[in-house]
Amino acid sequence: MSGPESSGFAAALARLPSVQKSARGAPAYSRFVNRRAGGILAAGAYHLGLSPNVVTAVSAVCTFAGVATIALVEPAPLVGLLVCAALVLGYALDSADGQLARLRGGGSPAGEWLDHVVDAAKLSALHLAVLVAGYRFFDLPAGHLLVPIGFTVVAAVLFFGMTLNDQLRRVHGARRAESARPSVVRSLLVVPTDYGVLCLAFLLYGFRDVFAVTYGLLFLANLAFLLMALPKWFTDMAGLAPAGGGNDGTGRT
Repeated sequence: MSGPESSGFAAALARLPSVQKSARGAPAYSRFVNRRAGGILAAGAYHLGLSPNVVTAVSAVCTFAGVATIALVEPAPLVGLLVCAALVLGYALDSADGQLARLRGGGSPAGEWLDHVVDAAKLSALHLAVLVAGYRFFDLPAGHLLVPIGFTVVAAVLFFGMTLNDQLRRVHGARRAESARPSVVRSLLVVPTDYGVLCLAFLLYGFRDVFAVTYGLLFLANLAFLLMALPKWFTDMAGLAPAGGGNDGTGRT
């Protein structure tokens, strides 16, 4: 079908299920809330004729507005609400750009690069903003500032590890075993590692002690997940067939 009907919002929304990536391994918020919100935004962007890169750029603006607010504005309930809204919208748009690309027939290497760079920047910037806010606005022992520093490292390694796993599987032609229906139980179990849950935690930002405890618990959950995931990921990568010539330990094959 061509013409206005095929580019309409409802038509685009109806097409989304047929072009979606698998939900395997996705935490509950990302799977059940963010993907659906992103789908609505993707359908709207498709109807308006926007490119995925434009949606990525708008996502970055929303996210970094929230990040800047964390670092610069003293915590208060309204501030927490605004930060949460900016981060949640930015995350939904981050899902929308990929869905929009698939609606348009597939993304480009440049678009994928841009998306990953923005994701990497926002993860580090968010936790560093919490570090700045902790120093400026929170009456906590100095040792508590180690939490956002640790969270920065954990978030960076998790993001890099997951991204590299997917890229290496793609290079080596390996596919993950897909179940007919991704596990809902697993999605719920890993929900503390969900970036969307971290965004929602800023609803508590105006209640400083409650936010500090919540943020600390999320850090511990992400750290525990990383420590359990790294050995499995290494084993998975060790099982991939060499691309030829072996690896000299420098990343070159």
